[in-house]
Amino acid sequence: MAIPEEGCPSTDHEIGSSIRSRLILLVPVLLAFAGCMIGPNYQRPKVSVSPNWGETGDQRVSTESTTYRDWWRAFNDPVLDRLVARAYRDNLTLQQAGVRVLQARAQLGIAVGEVFPQTQQAIGSVEYYRTSDRAATAAAFKGSAAYWQSQIGAQATWELDFWGRIRRGIESADASLLATLADYDSTLVTLTADVANTYIALRTAEERIRIARENVDIQEQTLKIVEARFTYGTVTQLDVEQARTALFNTLATLPTLETQRRQARDALSVLLGMPPNDLSDLLSGPSTIPVSPPQVIVGIPADLLRRRPDIRSAELQAVAQSAQIGVAKSDLLPAFSLIGNLVLVSTDLGTFRLSDMFRWGSRQVQIGPSVQWNILNYGQITNNVRVQDAHLQHLLLAYQRSVLSAQQDVEDNLAAFLGSQDRADFLAKSVASSREAVDLAVLQYREGVTDFTTVLNTQQTLLSQQDNLASTLGSISTSLVGVYRALGGGWEIREGDDIVPPEIKAEMQQRTNWGSLLAPTTYNLPASREPQSRPRLPDW
Repeated sequence: MAIPEEGCPSTDHEIGSSIRSRLILLVPVLLAFAGCMIGPNYQRPKVSVSPNWGETGDQRVSTESTTYRDWWRAFNDPVLDRLVARAYRDNLTLQQAGVRVLQARAQLGIAVGEVFPQTQQAIGSVEYYRTSDRAATAAAFKGSAAYWQSQIGAQATWELDFWGRIRRGIESADASLLATLADYDSTLVTLTADVANTYIALRTAEERIRIARENVDIQEQTLKIVEARFTYGTVTQLDVEQARTALFNTLATLPTLETQRRQARDALSVLLGMPPNDLSDLLSGPSTIPVSPPQVIVGIPADLLRRRPDIRSAELQAVAQSAQIGVAKSDLLPAFSLIGNLVLVSTDLGTFRLSDMFRWGSRQVQIGPSVQWNILNYGQITNNVRVQDAHLQHLLLAYQRSVLSAQQDVEDNLAAFLGSQDRADFLAKSVASSREAVDLAVLQYREGVTDFTTVLNTQQTLLSQQDNLASTLGSISTSLVGVYRALGGGWEIREGDDIVPPEIKAEMQQRTNWGSLLAPTTYNLPASREPQSRPRLPDW
């Protein structure tokens, strides 16, 4: 075969046509297998779900179907409503979770970008060369040679998704994005519960302080009675000292309760995204413990699989990891790529000039398919597949465990809610009897019918029972919050809203070009957003 002369138009045209015809025949053959998807398709593992809750027979428990979007409104407390709204707007932990969703969106963009030519480069250089006068080329040049060389061009490498490695990577990144969104929802569930619990703790501490001060007033009046009787010689110094001891013991509880109130207020401030302060503008209103409704609607256990975001996140992590097994397995098989390089090269050596680079005859072309196959490290690759499979099994077990833990969470808080209600009923009757006992004991003491020890015991019992009742009322409300948190309520308030505040997006856009990823976006539960070409993600 004769070597064509440089710049011969007819010969160049024939060679170009031959290359193009071969590629046209080769590319369909390679792409014919692009529908292959190596690796397992995700299968949801079996989970154990009880048909009903253990407390279903109690009239205070309803299994009706309902939503828990604004569950805190069941307390009918406007202050709590304001606090939750403020925390949803300004809480820093929630904003961190929102930014992580943006990060996952960018990671998905990276995975999708693998579908296109992976290497796309424009190259150019101007370099000076001097060969050694003792090199092999020195004989041809009769000594060293010095020259400039310039080049400009473009090169691209496109690995075909022959076994579905790239599509598995997209599937994994897509599931990871949804898992990150579920984590955001889980953070929101925790946030609303934390705000409610901290507010209840604050109001409970205030109620206990009020009770302690009320008993201080009672004990101060009793001390005056004892001192008056001591003055007239009807009682001994012992009664006076016992009255003072009881009074000082009650006063000693106030600093501890004040500390609890201050700590609850500071914790609430941080949840609202602000430095610790008195929150007087947000807490203005009756200082009473939020009253829970007598009945709670819990639905059925199977609803947890759809509603609790931490369960969704656990399964989506397993979905993402399942796709990673396919990515790892693809390394066991050959990788097919298309390579294309077009470079214009020229030197000033001999009669050539650097400006000749822009002549069509200066082109240097490389185009065609290539294959790479890691045939000597199968053991290493196989072990990597095993690592990915073991991690998947770990996540599947974590998902199953999360379902069981969620049911336990609901059952425990439900039992605590009902038990606290029963306890509060008995304590309320005990407080009423204690009040009556104190009045009778003081009256009988004034008349000299009974000793001061009886008065002292009844007053201490009254204080103890009142304090226990206040704590139990707080426990009822806290347990109800625990039920709603365990049911996965509260995250629905973000539906229809962008999960990252505009001011944070503006700061990020000023620092980095985020393109359309920072456009206002609302995220809803995935229904059928997945392409049919890959395994459907779980329907929630």
